[in-house]
Amino acid sequence: MATKKITYGRVTWVNIVQPDRDDVESLGEVYPYIHPLNLEDLRSRIERPKLDQDENYLFVVLHFPTWDESKRLSRASEVDIIMGRGYVVTIHDGVLRPLDVLWQRCESDETQRADMLGQGANHTFYVIIDALVDYIIPMLRKVDSNIRGLEETIFIEDTRRVIQDITLARRDVISLRRIIRQQVPVLEQLEKTDHPILHEDLEEYFGDIVDHIYKARDIVDDNAEIINNLAETVDTLASYRINEVMRILTVISVIMLPLTLISSIYGMNLISLPLDDNPNGFIIISVAMMAVAVAMLLYFRRRNWL
Repeated sequence: MATKKITYGRVTWVNIVQPDRDDVESLGEVYPYIHPLNLEDLRSRIERPKLDQDENYLFVVLHFPTWDESKRLSRASEVDIIMGRGYVVTIHDGVLRPLDVLWQRCESDETQRADMLGQGANHTFYVIIDALVDYIIPMLRKVDSNIRGLEETIFIEDTRRVIQDITLARRDVISLRRIIRQQVPVLEQLEKTDHPILHEDLEEYFGDIVDHIYKARDIVDDNAEIINNLAETVDTLASYRINEVMRILTVISVIMLPLTLISSIYGMNLISLPLDDNPNGFIIISVAMMAVAVAMLLYFRRRNWL
């Protein structure tokens, strides 16, 4: 869809958004030593995170979460990065905000361009990955805030709504957990990579990125445990409320049983029923039925069934 390029000194950053066949073929013409399989991977949007090493370049596939407002779900957005001597190529779908912000700053601000590209392709490569990893933390903080809100409303809000909110939050945490965990081994491998185009002094910086992804992984693991406990709590609460309703309905049914029996007997077409000729028979029978109901209620109350 769009191939843009920024050059400062000896470093060039090529940014390709939503690449089509022509974009990939043009990239292969500019850098003919890029393996055809890697070029094929650039056109696929379902590649798993990985690190491929070639004599002339590194090829990294990473996934980072983006928020889907309509589905209320974090989805994985793929970014492919090729880093060689004097250049960095990023290929993505244009929805990763930190990557867009970096590009806009480099494009519009000479100081930012010098800071990012003026220290070599290795530094540019590091800054891009670091910005993408760091952006995960604010997203997880927002998830933390949502979970705290659920903890505060779990006993006061409508149970059906709470169950729905917890289910959505749980689905989002599962998605985030899957996305983040897949990046850990790739970034660990990148930290330990001994490649001629990677400067040794960057090992500590990539180690810092790994520490950040560890932190994100620990946060999302904690969130998963908390949301699972909340789900168990709300299930217990819902079961308790259902049992309360069933108990009340059972009591009503049991009380109605003898009253229904008495009314059924007096509804028979029989002769010489008790109080059949008494002008106050209806009142007497009604009072008797009421007395039976009250007696049963008192009995249930005494047994702590009510």
